[in-house]
Amino acid sequence: MPTNINIMTHRILIPALALAAVCTWSCSHKSSAPDDEIPEIEVAEAVTDSLTLYKTYPGTVKANNKVDVVARVNGTLLSSNFTAGDLVHKGDVLFTIESTTYRDAVQQAQAQLASAKSSNEYSTRQYAAMKKALESDAVSQMEVAQAKNAMEESLAAIKQAEAALSTARTNLNYCTITAPVTGHITSRTTDPGAYLAGGGAPVTLATIYDDAQMLAVFHIEDDSFLKMHSTAENRKDIDYSHIPLAFSETLPHTYTADLYYLSPSVDTSTGTLELKAKVDNPYNELKSGMYVTVRLPWKTDTAAVLVRDASLSTDQLGKYLYVVNDSNKVIYTPVTVGDLYQDTLRIITGGIKPGEKYVTKAMLKVRNGITVKPVMKE
Repeated sequence: MPTNINIMTHRILIPALALAAVCTWSCSHKSSAPDDEIPEIEVAEAVTDSLTLYKTYPGTVKANNKVDVVARVNGTLLSSNFTAGDLVHKGDVLFTIESTTYRDAVQQAQAQLASAKSSNEYSTRQYAAMKKALESDAVSQMEVAQAKNAMEESLAAIKQAEAALSTARTNLNYCTITAPVTGHITSRTTDPGAYLAGGGAPVTLATIYDDAQMLAVFHIEDDSFLKMHSTAENRKDIDYSHIPLAFSETLPHTYTADLYYLSPSVDTSTGTLELKAKVDNPYNELKSGMYVTVRLPWKTDTAAVLVRDASLSTDQLGKYLYVVNDSNKVIYTPVTVGDLYQDTLRIITGGIKPGEKYVTKAMLKVRNGITVKPVMKE
């Protein structure tokens, strides 16, 4: 009987050991996934670079010079010699006003001047004769004084006639209205045939915008200026002569501005300073009144951390990256971001270090804690 019991025990033990071995192999097989099931994920390294940081400010573009073309005399407008929007040059004839009255005034002033000169010649000879006659007591002192007074009055008459002639010629010149500056001209405010009363107060006929060089005008906070100024003192490599500009609509050409003016005082109502920068306008694409975004350089970062902007994701806590650690595990990593650089890179001011790998594509396929095969892409 004991022998039979041992045989029974042995028969039961062998299947149990076999089952345990099968379970152990199966569980071990399930706990370690094969390499071909680990997803390949494209990654890149956070890089460092020396770059200039910018702050953006809204502004407007204005013509370097804006001049009104005015009528300064009374008369009928005879002609308009340009088309609205034309580029006119300094000295070009733009308008003509009926000038008969002013030509007559010039002739009259010329005649008065000639008469005054003739009177002066006579009174000068008369005075010389009186002085000579006084030497022989042929005339009295009183008569000599009267002759001298007549001569001096004739001299005054000449000056008066010359002034009248100058005024008459000026008024005549005002009948031909020329461009005071070179620039693009607006449409006229008055059509030929209309009577102009420019003698009492100048009448604006059109406006010329000297827009070969424009001004980008913008404002910055006074505390931002202090930071910028202190930074500029320490970093002489910041270039304020090529400040990047951007417009609400993309223009065919790119533009930069040369900063040349800083207001000497703070606007107490806004707490800002006015700045102006010159912008060349060779293609006539910039128009006075356009809105512009000025990217003002304020600091140079010699070791800025950069990642691809498209690799950033956003949740309720802010921006984050999927970082791949040394064990090839994906780590959800919140980051602090700075400015966009060269349109595709984003400055990271906190959360990731240079050289760390981060996921660049297929962010929806990864999650925190999974193991991946990182594939570096340029």
